[in-house]
Amino acid sequence: MRCPRCSHHDSRVVESRTLAEGRAVRRRRECLNCEYRFTSYERIDEKPLMVVKRHGNRREPWDRTKVETGVRQALRKRPISQTQIEALVDELEDAALQAGMESHEITSTQVGEMVLERLRAIDDVAYVRFASVYRAFDDLDEFVAEIRQLSRGAASSQNKRTHTTPQT
Repeated sequence: MRCPRCSHHDSRVVESRTLAEGRAVRRRRECLNCEYRFTSYERIDEKPLMVVKRHGNRREPWDRTKVETGVRQALRKRPISQTQIEALVDELEDAALQAGMESHEITSTQVGEMVLERLRAIDDVAYVRFASVYRAFDDLDEFVAEIRQLSRGAASSQNKRTHTTPQT
């Protein structure tokens, strides 16, 4: 595996993790020349997962990089580590592959909702950032309504936590 920093061709595997129910392997590698660490992915080349665009008239192959770019933009300058971002993108890719397993297709709407669901669980600001682009709010009122809904959800989950009684 060629090192992305120095282009040396020898590296050692530091860690391996199976993804997508055994159909892919994520490997952390270290260059034997410059000791730079990087990640490689190995996948069985099957029929590719296709993403059906919003209006249904166009399909394109699943692109992990596109999803990762969108997630990184939403999480920019937020207190989320690189490891957490990679784990989130791995989880999204696994979920997308699972959702499109039978037909080898998933809609871009499904992908967007999966991203929103996971961002909402880890960071409200990133959720709003992604939602504002993904949902293409037409005006400020739609944006404010989304934030109010997010606030209500946070308040109700806070109330559930404070009103639970321990069972004996």
